[in-house]
Amino acid sequence: MRNAIITGTGAYAPERVVDNAYFNRLLGEDVDTWLRKNVEIYERRWAAPDESTADLCEAAGRQALANAGIAATDLDLLIVATDTPEFISPSTASVVQDRLGATAAGTFDVNTACAGFVTALDIGSKYIRSDDQYNRVLVIGGYAMSKYLNMQDKKTVTLFADGAGAVVLESSEEPGRGFLTSELRSQGQYNGWMGIYGGGTRQPVSCDAIASHDHQLQFVHRFPTELNPDTWSDMARRLSARIGTPPGEVDHYFITQINVNAIRATLDRLGVDPARAHTIMHYYGYTGSACIPMALHDAFEKGKVNRGDLVYFIGSGGGLAFASAAFRL
Repeated sequence: MRNAIITGTGAYAPERVVDNAYFNRLLGEDVDTWLRKNVEIYERRWAAPDESTADLCEAAGRQALANAGIAATDLDLLIVATDTPEFISPSTASVVQDRLGATAAGTFDVNTACAGFVTALDIGSKYIRSDDQYNRVLVIGGYAMSKYLNMQDKKTVTLFADGAGAVVLESSEEPGRGFLTSELRSQGQYNGWMGIYGGGTRQPVSCDAIASHDHQLQFVHRFPTELNPDTWSDMARRLSARIGTPPGEVDHYFITQINVNAIRATLDRLGVDPARAHTIMHYYGYTGSACIPMALHDAFEKGKVNRGDLVYFIGSGGGLAFASAAFRL
């Protein structure tokens, strides 16, 4: 049976490093202590003024292609997961396709906010499994949220950062490897709790929208502390039930990296050693739809994951959207 396997990973983060001390000066108070103690973020990367989401995605995509040992012209499909697109229209994926020279690839964007990469991974895998026209798919999660930050809002400006991560999926008939199962969920009742609300058809960008910061990221309401750990652990159990492998036998968990304590609480609910969740937010900040593929690439680079390992990807983002997927590497 045809299946989708991960054959290459890549990641890119902008050169500009912004440490916590920057926010102490910007906001006139000590936020470094809180960030270190509560979310364990010490620094992050922000894009340069002339650097955009497509730039980040292009760099990560090129690295993933090189690591997979294929050319851009070999691609059949290119999917970009982002909620900080190059333009409202056309798609960011079309820009990246042109830059990479992926002339045979179809393209589209996916926006399920920070659950976008796992959602796109699910879609790309199912293209390969269901249609033999698609044998090589590049999936990229890109995030340039620094462009949308209110520099005086300490709830957002201290957490969010920029980056991109990518994987190459290829078709294979090798038994036991690749995509195993997945799940998508939404809790749409939270759609007004966090987001960028100016710029779409409901609230087109205007002087009033700019004055009220509707064109920038806003936390409108505080989310329940237990929401992510409860949902993530439940999704992990459902993956395990479908593949017949207990959570304790999963080798690695790659989970949305907005709060390290939420990740640890999730693994505690599952009875799993927290060391099985590789984290990168400490030096990259929160990179939304890019954080999971960036963490996967970092783990590969450090020799922490190996062929044959069982991995769970679990993402969540505004909307609220949730996505999970199980792979045997």
